[in-house]
Amino acid sequence: MAKSLSKKPVKGKKSKKITLKFNVDCSIPVEDEIMDASSFEQFLRDRIKVNGKTGNLGNEVTLSKDKNTITVSSDISFSKRYLKYLTKKFLKKNNLRDYIRVVASSSVGYELRYFQINPEEDDEASDDGDS
Repeated sequence: MAKSLSKKPVKGKKSKKITLKFNVDCSIPVEDEIMDASSFEQFLRDRIKVNGKTGNLGNEVTLSKDKNTITVSSDISFSKRYLKYLTKKFLKKNNLRDYIRVVASSSVGYELRYFQINPEEDDEASDDGDS
């Protein structure tokens, strides 16, 4: 029979303080003046939940805006997926969800891009000119 080894907690050892950083790059819609980065930042400030309460960022979660990029830093567990959810909610509230999508640009960030709409080619434009 195999013996089961149980790990005993080590007393006096502190866990590392983990700081998570996530970015949302909204430069494309802001440069086209479709949305405002400061209103998006305020929306995140009002809607991010900490310990089950909205508007309670405290010292655990900080928001900062650098031109067209919004950075969320957190000392507690914070999901990148939750940030995407809130971004989509903001776009839906401002009726931009049909035109703009949220794409992961890296493992720590999202980017707002337009949907690629390829118009159907006309029959006249696709002819090779065999005449």
